[in-house]
Amino acid sequence: MLPGSPETPDRPAPVLAVAPDDLRQLADHDATPRTLPGRAGPLAALDTGGPGPSGTVLMVAGYTGSKEDFAPLLAPLAADGFRVVALDQRGQFESPGPDDPAAYAVPELAADVLAVAHLLAAETGLPHLLGHSFGGLVARAAVLADPAAFRSLTLLGSGPAALTGPRVELLDHLGPLLDAGGVELVSATLEQLAMTDPRAQAVPAPTRAFYTRRFLRNTAAGLRGMADAMTTEPDRVAELAATGVPVLVAHGEGDDAWSPAVQADMAARLGARHEVVPGAVHSPAVENAPHTLKVLESFWSSLPAAAR
Repeated sequence: MLPGSPETPDRPAPVLAVAPDDLRQLADHDATPRTLPGRAGPLAALDTGGPGPSGTVLMVAGYTGSKEDFAPLLAPLAADGFRVVALDQRGQFESPGPDDPAAYAVPELAADVLAVAHLLAAETGLPHLLGHSFGGLVARAAVLADPAAFRSLTLLGSGPAALTGPRVELLDHLGPLLDAGGVELVSATLEQLAMTDPRAQAVPAPTRAFYTRRFLRNTAAGLRGMADAMTTEPDRVAELAATGVPVLVAHGEGDDAWSPAVQADMAARLGARHEVVPGAVHSPAVENAPHTLKVLESFWSSLPAAAR
């Protein structure tokens, strides 16, 4: 997702210790690149394969993200018997997308997730669904459209409704930048902004290069359409609670998108399990993968056999 907001005295960001060999989205894994059918075209995925005796998991990336945002989780989950499929949404990185911003509305993106979920169900059984950030809003819409298609839902660093706060101020500049210089100008501007953040400066150079390469593969229509969707999404917490699908709300202790307080309130309204990942901001899967792994596996293993 876009760079976060600066820390404030009442909301300091945790210090993230990034080792030189901590490649994050470039973490080693044995997942196989795979192309899956979406409603508007092919979708790029990473698939750990196997029978998934512990369960099948479908992971959906957030705004400007990609399947690689789950890379540090893939090998450990596969070793523990899970089959994991991590997805680029349409218009992101290696998934092509339409040129119409309207094609990136939440219901449209949720239809892609449902198409993949139905395919996975036929292959290895109903999947657990995880959505990160904006991907959480999309995942929620998929569950609301067909609750029986999923074993559970995990909202990772996501919120109850439209994004608010400093990140929206960044999105306000998106349209003019795209008009002036396309995706290339947006990428260059965000890189300049990121380099004012010590946390971004600490990320190893190969990973920063990947971020640039990935961002430049976003479609302009996708950037516009998803930004509009993310800033207009209504509160659908009550609808989700009514489905009865088991939900986990998890987030970094210093999340700078939807605040920890907002996500805790959402969990309470859902009657959902709530977990805070220490030493993480908005991307727990790469900022503290070991703790995120424990949280996810604990949730999935806690579900009654009939729900699993």
